[in-house]
Amino acid sequence: MDQSPIWLSIKLAAITTLILLLAGLPLAWWLSKKRSLFKIITEAIITMPLVLPPSVLGFYLLLMFSPQRGVGLWLQQTFNVQFVFSFPGLVIASVIYSMPFMISPVKSAFQQLPASLSQASYTLGKTHWQTLWHVLLPNIKPSLLTAAVLTFAHTLGEFGVVLMIGGNIPGVTRVASIAVYDSVEQMNYNAANNYSLILFAITFAMVLSVFIYNKYQAKSPLE
Repeated sequence: MDQSPIWLSIKLAAITTLILLLAGLPLAWWLSKKRSLFKIITEAIITMPLVLPPSVLGFYLLLMFSPQRGVGLWLQQTFNVQFVFSFPGLVIASVIYSMPFMISPVKSAFQQLPASLSQASYTLGKTHWQTLWHVLLPNIKPSLLTAAVLTFAHTLGEFGVVLMIGGNIPGVTRVASIAVYDSVEQMNYNAANNYSLILFAITFAMVLSVFIYNKYQAKSPLE
C-alpha cells in the first residue's frame, strides 16, 4: 500500500490546525465580544462551510484561483504562484473549510467566561492582548483542545473540497480520502479498506483522547 496519501493527509491536517490556532484564536475572541451587524455577517460567512456542500465551496475556490481569471491570474502574473492543483491550494481550501470547527467552540468558551476575569486583569493594568494570552486562554484549555482536535480530524477526512481544488496528483494532492475513492474506483477494495481503517483509527484515538482529557479536567478536586 502506498503510504504517501496518509502522510500527506496528516501533514495537511497539522498545517491547517496550526494556521487556524494562530489566526482563529484572536478572531474567536473578537467575535465573542459585544455584538454588531458586521460581526454577525462575519460569523455567518465563517459558518457557511458547515452548511454548504463541499463541492460548491471547492468549485468557487477553483474559479477564484484559476490561473485563467481574476485572483488566480493576478497571482500567476505577479508572483508566479498557482494554487490550483497544488499542496498550498489544499492548505488554503482546508483552512477555509475547517474554520468553523476552530472558531465556534473557542468563541463559545470565551463567551462563557465571567466578565469579572477580564475586568480584574484590566484593573491590574494588563492590556487586551496580555489579558487574552495570560488570563483567558488558560481558562479555556479544554475547549481549545477540542477545537484543535475537531479541526485536525475534520481536515483529515476532507474529500469534496480538496478534490475540486487539488485533483488527484500522487505525492502532491492525493490525500487519504481521495486514495480511498480512487481505490474503490479501481475495485481495489483491500487498499480502500486499509486507508479507511487507518483514518478511522487515527480519528477515533484523537476523539477518545479529548473525551478522556476533558473528563479529567472537569473532575472535581474533591473526588
